[in-house]
Amino acid sequence: MNNVLLSVRDLSVAFHHDGKESLAVAHSSFYIAPGEIVALVGESGSGKSVSAASILRLLPYPAASHPSGQIFFEGKDLLKLSDAELRKVRGNDITMIFQEPMTSLNPLHTIEQQIGEILELHRQASGKALRPRILELLRQVGIREPEKRLSAYPHQLSGGQRQRVMIAMALANRPKLLIADEPTTALDVTVQAQILELLAGLKRDHGMSMLFITHDLGIVRKFADRVCVMTKGQIVETGPVEAIFSNPQHEYTRKLLAAEPKGQPPASDATRPVVMEGKDIRVWFPVKAGFMRRVVDHVKAVDGVDVTLRAGQTLGIVGESGSGKTTLGLALARLIGSKGSIRFEGQAIDGSSFKAMRPLRERLQVVFQDPYGSLSPRMSVGEIIAEGLKVHERSLSARERDDRVAWALEEVGLDSATRWRYPHEFSGGQRQRIAIARAMVLKPRFVMLDEPTSALDMSVQAQVVDLLRDLQQRHDLAYLFISHDLKVVKALANDLIVMRMGKVVEHGPAEQVFRAPKEDYTKALLAAAFDLKAMNIGGIRQ
Repeated sequence: MNNVLLSVRDLSVAFHHDGKESLAVAHSSFYIAPGEIVALVGESGSGKSVSAASILRLLPYPAASHPSGQIFFEGKDLLKLSDAELRKVRGNDITMIFQEPMTSLNPLHTIEQQIGEILELHRQASGKALRPRILELLRQVGIREPEKRLSAYPHQLSGGQRQRVMIAMALANRPKLLIADEPTTALDVTVQAQILELLAGLKRDHGMSMLFITHDLGIVRKFADRVCVMTKGQIVETGPVEAIFSNPQHEYTRKLLAAEPKGQPPASDATRPVVMEGKDIRVWFPVKAGFMRRVVDHVKAVDGVDVTLRAGQTLGIVGESGSGKTTLGLALARLIGSKGSIRFEGQAIDGSSFKAMRPLRERLQVVFQDPYGSLSPRMSVGEIIAEGLKVHERSLSARERDDRVAWALEEVGLDSATRWRYPHEFSGGQRQRIAIARAMVLKPRFVMLDEPTSALDMSVQAQVVDLLRDLQQRHDLAYLFISHDLKVVKALANDLIVMRMGKVVEHGPAEQVFRAPKEDYTKALLAAAFDLKAMNIGGIRQ
């Protein structure tokens, strides 16, 4: 095939464990032309990331193998190159951005050290020439005041800044092909739009090709030239973006396109009982400096916020990273200290100690963002869900406890027989259902949901949204729903708070805020979430 930069032909990937072989990718083929953005889409487990990792031979050999296939880059089969030959390609001609920058960056090295290492390794710069080139790269990816960031460590940067640093490292040696594996999944909508705009500009200015892996079809439609749809290790449909979106041929493609959170949130009802109420909530973190570590300033993470949550109602909290969303939720749940008045079911809890809060914990539960990180890998699902019962309902017998665990699993749509299995044996969506079951088993009145769908595929997101809405109706739950995904918030929340830099920018009925936002910041958030063209991302195809 003429004018092709990368050609993947008949690729199969097998994993070997305990004498058994499982096929993750089966006889898949695709190509990327110079200056082209190809999107590889599909649900978790479809084989997208495994296919991408195969290009640079990043899979754990010999646990992984290629029963069939060839991967040609500029006429050379990458699967047949020696390690020395492959090292000249990796990080130089082909680079990769991973999904989670915090785990991809070295926590012990500064930003300057990590970018400098890439440049030195491929002899693009060394010695005194390193710093100017590093600063140039940081400016290129939109890092403000890069001189102040050189000595920073990854934990001192926001999620968007860390992802920009990852892009700077990937671009350091001016690659011909960039593989971006879910580079915007964990980012807020405005930061996501900025990253996409940055990548689109790099493609336009440098003619760089890109393999863009994602499950967000909204991004694909505005960003990619062609799309390959993958499921169960096979590419089932491929073609120009507009053709795939306007006339999908495969049933799985049609399913993906239809998989957005749907349904209506509960109707607002100011007569419902108040479950949680906060007045003038403040969470200030001290900034210390000097030899004596004196407090010289405060980071006002939450600064004078009022909230009211009612039974059977959902209050959505939205805003960028660092706006104070999660800090507010943790303060209301009394998981961090705060100032201001907090009442739960009419009882003042703002001055309650950890011990005093313990009897209330069964009625006040939290579901976290990362289901895999919040579930112990050493405990079975049954043990994880039963843990709260052992603390809060000690009078239950072992049989009664097991019955409650089975009930909780059935409540969230899982087979109760799976309670003997471990978290790693479940998909991401199933793990989030387990995390929800852990909260539901205690029959709470208030549930804080902290980004519970951000790590999930679109179709799984829709299923979890339906589940949460159903549980709320059945048990009259009050939800505090924290998210940067405004499409999910729109499907769940009947009341909405928009936060920025610790303060409430806009507050009102969700339908009204979505239909006619008053503040410029809210308008920018909605534009980023629902109209990527408003962020200058559309129209990049050439």
